[in-house]
Amino acid sequence: MGRDSELERIATLLNRARLITLTGPGGIGKTRLAAEAVRLLGKLKSGGADVYWARLARLPKNSDVGALEEELAHAVIDVDFSGRSVRDALVDNLARTKSSSRTVLVLDNCEHVLSAVASLSAELLDTIPKLTILATSREPLGWVDEYRVPVPPLSRQHGLILFRQRSELTGRPISGVDDISTAAKICRHVHNHPLYIQLAAARLTHQTPGVILRGLTGHADDTRLRWSHGARVGGDPRHRGVHDVIDWSYELCTEKERLLFDRLSVFAAGYDTNPDDTTPHILDVGADLDAIESICCDEDADGTDNSIDNERCARVTLARHEVVDLLERLADHSLVSVHMGTTSVRYSLLESLRVFAQQRLLQRGSGTVGEPARLAERHMYYYRDKTIYAAAHWFRPEQQDLFEWGRAAWSNTVTAIESSLTLPGRAETGLEICLGLVLLQVPFTSGAVREARRWLQRCLDATRVLHPQPTELQIGAMAASGWLALMQGLRKDAEKLLEDCITACIADPDVRSNWQRTAESDIGLPAVVEFAWGTGLFARRDADSIGVLGRAEDKFAALGDQGSAALSGMFAVLAASLLGTAEQANEIARQFQDRTNASGTPRDKSWSALARAVALTKHGDPTEALALERDSLAYQLAIGDQWAGVWLVEFRTWSLARILTDSSRRIDRVKSIALATEIAHLVGGTAALRTKLGIKIEEMGPFFDESSRAHAVAREVLGPDAFAQAEARGSRLRLELGEVQRLALGTLSPDALRRDPSERILSSHWQQLTPAEAQVAILAAAGLTNSAIATRRGTSFRTTDAQITAILHKLAISSRGDIIECVPRHLADQIRIERDKEPSSS
Repeated sequence: MGRDSELERIATLLNRARLITLTGPGGIGKTRLAAEAVRLLGKLKSGGADVYWARLARLPKNSDVGALEEELAHAVIDVDFSGRSVRDALVDNLARTKSSSRTVLVLDNCEHVLSAVASLSAELLDTIPKLTILATSREPLGWVDEYRVPVPPLSRQHGLILFRQRSELTGRPISGVDDISTAAKICRHVHNHPLYIQLAAARLTHQTPGVILRGLTGHADDTRLRWSHGARVGGDPRHRGVHDVIDWSYELCTEKERLLFDRLSVFAAGYDTNPDDTTPHILDVGADLDAIESICCDEDADGTDNSIDNERCARVTLARHEVVDLLERLADHSLVSVHMGTTSVRYSLLESLRVFAQQRLLQRGSGTVGEPARLAERHMYYYRDKTIYAAAHWFRPEQQDLFEWGRAAWSNTVTAIESSLTLPGRAETGLEICLGLVLLQVPFTSGAVREARRWLQRCLDATRVLHPQPTELQIGAMAASGWLALMQGLRKDAEKLLEDCITACIADPDVRSNWQRTAESDIGLPAVVEFAWGTGLFARRDADSIGVLGRAEDKFAALGDQGSAALSGMFAVLAASLLGTAEQANEIARQFQDRTNASGTPRDKSWSALARAVALTKHGDPTEALALERDSLAYQLAIGDQWAGVWLVEFRTWSLARILTDSSRRIDRVKSIALATEIAHLVGGTAALRTKLGIKIEEMGPFFDESSRAHAVAREVLGPDAFAQAEARGSRLRLELGEVQRLALGTLSPDALRRDPSERILSSHWQQLTPAEAQVAILAAAGLTNSAIATRRGTSFRTTDAQITAILHKLAISSRGDIIECVPRHLADQIRIERDKEPSSS
């Protein structure tokens, strides 16, 4: 709003500049302006860019380049199972554009990590010719060719418009000459600063415009003095301006609200998302009510209101039954973000709010000197206990809830792990959390295998100095890390960790030196080590993996760990199917299916279908396998298991190839070409997926062999040139829209791959419209005015106007006249019919 000139300059610079920095005071609107600039860039029909957004506010002050690289990796790398360094992964992803000729990296809130940002930005710009960096900072980065765009306050006109818009959110919109005049005076008193205007308008829930204005006297009794400190010289640069705004809202709270707000800083920072944004998985943001009550409440509190005066503030306590009301009041004060799911509600503090709350927690009286450490310890143990419970019970009917909790709690579990490494003698707790996350399969649903291995290693290293050492836990963590390394395709790392496990498990030197030749017998290894050993043997195409994995399954089952037993059983079926005899494969698959059906959990059934499909492809009916693969793929995508999702698409190519080579089937030429073409499309798509996820199929021996056979079969049917063309079309499937999986599921027509990419994009945008919006769009494309559309459809003008606004947003266009260009070709006749219905202007 009111940023046309700045947007125009940024748009011009984005066409030629390498580094653009939006500068100005905190809260002036730099972030919002950057977001609007890249949104408009994305709407361009040509010359657009791939955009990545990195929130740097969560980084500690003066973080080094290594910490900055890790933060950028969260923004740039969706999923990475590879063993590359973070910097190499960043460069590779930023240099690989998907749908345009260039990449824009937005670095938001740079001022507190300026040295690291300047250094890394210069290196990235030198290394990646097609990269442009758009930064927001309170001071320039200092690069030699940096373009600086100062962000001024709003104009008076736009300040008043913003106040009126924000007043509507409170349910008390500004109307009438007197109130509008008063609102304009409030905006002038706060210098038309966007963030100050929003907070002032939020007070309309409790005060009239006149009362708010009377509090802005410009004298000693000015209500802004609670958060504004003149020039703020010598203050923390990161909080210059923003700190004052937060303090204003904070001072409006009761002492109990403040105490809860301060204690909420123990949780991971959250963030807000646009409601129109779509995400396939639950966001890893916020804490649920149980977590907040368990961690932030005082065990001996009775709910008595102790907030009478400042001297008694240190003795204020929080009772569990008070928390939900306090959270709602904090949300009313815009100090807590509320994240509404379909069946859950979570709460969080934005990054800057969390920093403010942390400082306040430290500033509390002498009676709470140890408050931050005490809360961090309670937070750590809470998420330790929840993670262990979830890992132990995820095979039960509550499975889906536990999976969703694991994904949503990812940031908080990582925060708990960090606490375990900073609190003296608590590293063992962090290792327990890490191992629980792996058992719960969270790294695969969160796309954070590399990060999970890093935390495992850090906690392992920290436990080496404990006395006594938690040896059993360390062995489990090393085995888990080895398995994750194997899934990344890092076989040497996996083998080294397995050797370390054997050294820790086996005291007899003779047995230890010959353990690799004992696959057929039980030498007393723990279940988790047997599993790591068995998957390693499988990757090396060793049929001994069948027995070792079966033994791991039995040992896990004996321990009551049904989830790990099911995972071991699935790999045992895969090993038997790809490395064993038909009799072995069918028998082991049947036994595994019986056990998983008995458990009744959706994930177990999905794994059973996955494993059974491979057995059928190799030794049974591949057509039946296709149906099982689709069912399993649909479930794995629903829960966000990206690793299984890739392999199930790969398995489909095996089944299709088996149908083509099965001598007992009579397939005509047309169908053969169709099947081979689908294989080629999926070959191109899965190659792109594996690159994105960092999976090295070459290191997964039997998988690589089967995929290579499928490729060869399709290439023989189509011929080298036709196969290469179909593979290339598959490689252009849009990974961010899940088109590879949709093709395998049959929800994306193969004909769509033959369309021009721009036409496919327009089609996908049109599909976002509701049926009513599609009808309105056709009428608008036919030339009807909004009032004519309202009359034709029997709705109000306001409804039609809102629908047109939604249509422009969903179609990513700015003009009503552009709608006709977005209507699918098969609807062109409807436009002509509607145009003909209109009476002639003559």
